[in-house]
Amino acid sequence: MRPLALFDLDNTLIDRLAAFRLWAAEFAAGRGLGPDAVEWLARLDADGSVPMDVFFARVRERFALAEPVEELWRAYRARLPFLVECRAEVLAGLDRLRAAGWAVGIVTNGMADNQTGKIRRTGLAERVDGWAISGAEGVRKPGARLFEIAADRCGAALEGGWMVGDDPDKDVAGGRGAGLRTIWVDRGTGVADPRADLAVDDVLAAMEVLIGMPEGGTRAGGS
Repeated sequence: MRPLALFDLDNTLIDRLAAFRLWAAEFAAGRGLGPDAVEWLARLDADGSVPMDVFFARVRERFALAEPVEELWRAYRARLPFLVECRAEVLAGLDRLRAAGWAVGIVTNGMADNQTGKIRRTGLAERVDGWAISGAEGVRKPGARLFEIAADRCGAALEGGWMVGDDPDKDVAGGRGAGLRTIWVDRGTGVADPRADLAVDDVLAAMEVLIGMPEGGTRAGGS
């Protein structure tokens, strides 16, 4: 069976923060919210750590918007996939991983429409063997079940596999809890060492590490 490499989506394979800022600029300009609105929205979002129903409840209150929270959130989910990009070198790296014999998948928290839209519109859908989205499956990282679903979709086993992501709890601790070895993408946010097996500063470096491993995904000098 092929060794498994699972990747987080937001701020690992794609730059979710950049897309959010583009959305915030459009949202603020379209509604005439004023010059300080974009930074306020970014601070409130806190790099995606605030649940979006809470986020849009605060936005609606702050700017006295007439639309219900769910309508604001739904419009956001419809728009964001059109603003997200995946770097060409990341897509090429996934192609190289699969050519090297890896089963490659995505495991991500989020609403099914939003995350599926990102995966399909960025070209990731054609570069992976499968994916698991919490909003579609009813389970979330760091719970092991979402990793299990992703592995099944990729036709691979968790045993001996790797998880790559930027979140210490959802990706690193979650991956370890599912029996995966882990690579932490340290984006320089100042979070504590998540005790991953390896740490890199970009997902491309993680791909190079995996591609360079012997058959079976075992790191030289380690387990």
